[in-house]
Amino acid sequence: MLPYAAYLRVYEPLTAFAESERKVWADYADSRDRPRRANALNAEHGESVMRLLGMPPQPVPAQESPNAYLRRVEDRLYVCPWQTRLRSWLAFSRLRGTTPVKLMDHLVPKAIAEQTADDFDRYKRQAGSDALRTHIRTTAWHVPPSWFVPFDGNERWLVLGSANPGQDVTTTTGRNLIYVTSMAQARRRTARALSVLRRHLGDVAANFDVEDVARWLEEFHPHSLVELDYGGLVHLMDDDALQADQSVAELSAALTGLDTGQEELAYAMYQRVILRWKSMQLLESAN
Repeated sequence: MLPYAAYLRVYEPLTAFAESERKVWADYADSRDRPRRANALNAEHGESVMRLLGMPPQPVPAQESPNAYLRRVEDRLYVCPWQTRLRSWLAFSRLRGTTPVKLMDHLVPKAIAEQTADDFDRYKRQAGSDALRTHIRTTAWHVPPSWFVPFDGNERWLVLGSANPGQDVTTTTGRNLIYVTSMAQARRRTARALSVLRRHLGDVAANFDVEDVARWLEEFHPHSLVELDYGGLVHLMDDDALQADQSVAELSAALTGLDTGQEELAYAMYQRVILRWKSMQLLESAN
């Protein structure tokens, strides 16, 4: 929903949903009107912009989104609901909890902020804690190192742009960098990473947020798919930068180096990942 954001998504098999939802998603998959993958991010972002630029601004949509990202593997349908309303509530709660009151009042009128918070509280009371599970995690201006852990370098899918003369390649459509893996592999890799970090770094391991990702993955069907999508971040990177980005493989090498006593290798690989994404984050303040 953010222009320069990356996404960590879980696609659950259709059988993981309640029976009433299965028909809804099956019909949705057959619909000609649903947003296609190539335009889905733009559609989702456009909806958010329209709400926030309205008078007054609407931080959370009135209804939950009926849309989802879909994948098919050997005729099996996998669904990742957008959950735009829930994700907006969660993001708004984080913003409200970390923003000074006076600044918050300038961003969103107090009456609307309080109504939004009341609506979310009512939703939580009625739906229960399980209803707070989101299939999509979002981060702006960078990819956290912990998000690379569930994947292998060979699961990388890169699509580069084709610019017209004089056109900046970063503005062309269709460019993307994603990783996709099975839930079983994702859980195995995060468990291994946690074990390595705890064994060699002790309490410091908690600073890497791998445990948080591991717990999140455990909330979903064991036959799900897990996807890391660079999303809007590709617009901050030219084709050479995208081709050179091997963050998943480099972080894996860092963990292997740490586990096998190759401390210099571990440090070098980890620093390569950290410096790449710190330089990306600096672009936020430049804008």
